[in-house]
Amino acid sequence: MITYILRKAVYTILVLAGVVLVTFFIRPPGDPARVLLGQRADSASVAVLREQLGLDKPLYHQVGVYMVNLTHGDLGRSIASQRPVSETIMERLPATAVLAVTSIVIATILGIMFGVIAAWKPNTWVDSVTMSVSLLGISMPAFVVGLLLVLLFGVVLEWFPISGYIDRGAEHIVLPMITLAIRPLAIIARITRSSMLEVLGQDYIRTARAKGLSTSSVFIKHALRNALNPVVTTVSAWFAGLLAGTYFIEFIFNWPGIGLAAFNAIEKLDYPMIQGTVLFTAVIFVVVNTIADILYGYIDPKVRIS
Repeated sequence: MITYILRKAVYTILVLAGVVLVTFFIRPPGDPARVLLGQRADSASVAVLREQLGLDKPLYHQVGVYMVNLTHGDLGRSIASQRPVSETIMERLPATAVLAVTSIVIATILGIMFGVIAAWKPNTWVDSVTMSVSLLGISMPAFVVGLLLVLLFGVVLEWFPISGYIDRGAEHIVLPMITLAIRPLAIIARITRSSMLEVLGQDYIRTARAKGLSTSSVFIKHALRNALNPVVTTVSAWFAGLLAGTYFIEFIFNWPGIGLAAFNAIEKLDYPMIQGTVLFTAVIFVVVNTIADILYGYIDPKVRIS
């Protein structure tokens, strides 16, 4: 197990190094200083900004400074607000984390429940309805679902507010949470169903039934426990994705998280903020998936052996 963890750690470090190099080159095309100040800016102002941003130095020097700053947690300074990028990200992280955690918890609980129900009654109307609804959930992009929910429950019915944060009331999280939860819920339900049906066809399940164990005992104690491996991988991947961004959803619902900060930075061509948000979300995604792989290997010894 230690060898498996070390191998995953080395792989993660290499991936993160690649992510850092890629994010370094996220900047406006052409001369960033000229783009930021506008084409009518005089040469003296452009030169001053280039010096402030370190763009007057050779490329290898800029990369080195960027790497050294990252080791100290310095993601640069926002051009728009003149605040440290890391400070802005840390302020907005709780909003993104709350939205991501609540969404994945709801999606996991309901997804596993619907998947087990569908596997319990395979090839029946219950199975057909559950899988049809999940297929619809997978097919619809999250931003389309968000806009539909805003129109129906926010504008027409006026049941929930369409923007704001939970410090103004818990009802503010309902629509963005549902929007984010629908697609992972549907995928988790389908994976749980297929995994359960595969496990239920194993010899030890038939043996358990032959011993006279109840259906609920066979499903919960024997089948579900062994069917959760692919579900764990799916949940971790979606949680990493939700925690890493929720960009469009935060923009639609004006949710003050990292995704909204990235959108605002793109509008203002604030490339240090764009670099910082992209790098932070990429690191979160890679680290969470690495932890999930290690957990998966702990659950299933065949994974780490292979």
